[in-house]
Amino acid sequence: MKRIAAFASLSCLLFVLVPAACAQGNPVSDTVRQIVARQGRNLVAAAEAMPAEKYSYHPTPQQMTFGHLMLHVANSNLFLCAKISGKQAPASDLKDTAPKAQLVAHLRESFDFCRSALAGVTDADLGQQVSWFGGRQVPKAEAMIGITDDLYDHYATAANYLRLNGILPPTARRGRM
Repeated sequence: MKRIAAFASLSCLLFVLVPAACAQGNPVSDTVRQIVARQGRNLVAAAEAMPAEKYSYHPTPQQMTFGHLMLHVANSNLFLCAKISGKQAPASDLKDTAPKAQLVAHLRESFDFCRSALAGVTDADLGQQVSWFGGRQVPKAEAMIGITDDLYDHYATAANYLRLNGILPPTARRGRM
């Protein structure tokens, strides 16, 4: 009986304290920004780890090349962060056959843009509608979750490409990213 009373008391206390703690700051937006920053470091490190001569590598004819993957990540970042923030993304006409240095620089710039664009997003904004794929209107919350999902998916692909080329992905190395 004492355990039940203690659990009930603790539950009530958490019920009061947790919403108050969450009301301060922006736990969702801050978490998305942290994930984007971490995945940015991981993806840039993966792009740097792949030798330039392997940027044309793709495991099967149906899959994109590593260079195309890096360009796709950068362009997705620009598109998604622009939609979420309402800011104009920088234009790029870079091709997936561009030299590694240019693709890595573009990738870095896309994460810099996202950092700047997402800096002003607050949890209070998450219910606002934004234009999304196919002209659909979705809550900003869906778009914020979408970018994190996208980055995890792209890093997993990059990590597999690295492993298939005998290169240990950044997050598998000692002192993880």
